[in-house]
Amino acid sequence: MTTNEREFAPITEDEPRLVTETGIDARVAMLIEPVLNSEGFRLVRVRLSGQNGATLQVMAERADGTMTVEDCETLSRMVSPILDVEDPIDRAYHLEVSSPGIDRPLVRKTDFAKWRGHVAKLETSVLVNGRKRFRGTITDVDTDMVTLFRDQPSMGDENTNVIPFSAIADARLILTDELIRASLTADKAARATRGLETEHDDFSGDAPDAETP
Repeated sequence: MTTNEREFAPITEDEPRLVTETGIDARVAMLIEPVLNSEGFRLVRVRLSGQNGATLQVMAERADGTMTVEDCETLSRMVSPILDVEDPIDRAYHLEVSSPGIDRPLVRKTDFAKWRGHVAKLETSVLVNGRKRFRGTITDVDTDMVTLFRDQPSMGDENTNVIPFSAIADARLILTDELIRASLTADKAARATRGLETEHDDFSGDAPDAETP
């Protein structure tokens, strides 16, 4: 199945995430996720980092995959009062609300289904076929498993790996020219459906920072 032929699985706002947070990140996620869902957004990831002092990154998107600058500003205004009242972080921090980006984390089963045909990098919490790290093209997705066809196989390694969703600890797309084109096309279609102005209309070539599988 080619990228243009793949069928996107339906996205539901209440679909649980496969990859979730621990510690303070989990506490923040628990506080803000119901509010995001009530306004038609889905939480992708929460991460507290020590960069620039301390930065709390909240990554989110709408069910159609779009996330405008205005959406980010809206969510920032929504979650800031909750975090101020609940005070889950014991030091000063900067709140950063963003979209998942093109080389996005894959945190739900439908993320894998939507981006079937593209290259992803996965880490598992347990050994799968003697390994914990995988990279390859997403070729198949079912209820319990995702199948990767390795784009950089080593001598003696299997070209195809079937990985249980229950074992995935982290996953994200790898930036390639094909992914950039597909992402911009999907974003343009979603924005048109919402009646928004389309960004990146001048895109017409390869991205210099994309990896070549």
